[in-house]
Amino acid sequence: MAGSDFGVYIHIPFCASKCEYCAFATWTDRGHLIAAYLDALRTEIERAVVDGMPTADTIFVGGGTPTLVPADQLGQVISAIPVAADAEITVECNPDDVTVEMLTTYRAAGVNRVSLGVQSMSAHVLAALGRTHDQRNVHRAVDAVKSAGMPSFNLDLIYGATGESVDDWRRTVEAALAFDPPHISAYGLTVEAGTPLAEQPDRHPDDDDQADKYELVDDLLSAAGLANYEVSNWAHPGHESRHNFLYWNQDDYRGFGCAAHSHRAGRRWWNLRTPDRYIAAIARGASVEASSETLDADTRRFEALQLALRTRDGVPSEAFSLETLTLLEGMVIAHPTDRDRVVLTRAGRLMANDISMRFR
Repeated sequence: MAGSDFGVYIHIPFCASKCEYCAFATWTDRGHLIAAYLDALRTEIERAVVDGMPTADTIFVGGGTPTLVPADQLGQVISAIPVAADAEITVECNPDDVTVEMLTTYRAAGVNRVSLGVQSMSAHVLAALGRTHDQRNVHRAVDAVKSAGMPSFNLDLIYGATGESVDDWRRTVEAALAFDPPHISAYGLTVEAGTPLAEQPDRHPDDDDQADKYELVDDLLSAAGLANYEVSNWAHPGHESRHNFLYWNQDDYRGFGCAAHSHRAGRRWWNLRTPDRYIAAIARGASVEASSETLDADTRRFEALQLALRTRDGVPSEAFSLETLTLLEGMVIAHPTDRDRVVLTRAGRLMANDISMRFR
């Protein structure tokens, strides 16, 4: 199940505003810590390199809002990581912040992929999500991506917000396709504990509505030549997210920054959650690890199957009993090129979590 790639995740916890559905470790009132935080990141990375951290095959800079920090300083953080010659290096970007100059600076640091947080092309849907960016800036951002010669990019979309009609969603997907993106991620809005959205049940997404919108986006993206390779991800050949496959394949990765998670051979650990405590620990030479867990063999096997089921490679047929496979008719089918594996149908993708509970 596991592969052999190694990845790095860099967490940038700063945001201009907090989205109402977001449960990530992000802060809107810590801008004064940016310079010290980036210094701490470089120090944490340098220590890991001295300790023998492997060369990275992928790097993903997420948050938060990475485009809120100075591009040249973020580039210095990225450049501190030893990378393979063909490494995929991605930065998440807020369309409002993107400029050709910013992306040119990223390119100089080796960045070859960006992910634009579009979410919706409808102003009232963005407002319902608590997003502050202007959807008109998506046009400018995509133009900048192409002008800077960025080899690949993703448009990140979310469906299921309060007040979003099927037609609203159709217009968002069609507008996204008009940019001719090589990759699109489309996620159903989820309710996370502790968020403002969680406290307002009348705004929670409807399962049937989300199913209709999933089928719509799959139809539109497939017709445009973007193939579904994981439940929520579509791409032209060669533009699949290599970094995401690290997680789906249970490969090893190292997370840098506050609240960042790491994995090595079944052991997972995560850093101190707040930027203040993270910076202070780095400054005094202390460990930034907050806690950890080690997965037993059965848990690793179940997680591996659960993750693989969501991808186009599917799982070995033997993961299910013959009786279960019969019950799942219409939800799973034989892999097109490997008869010993099964993959989800589109109807199955809508029920992926439930189906994964039927592994034997």
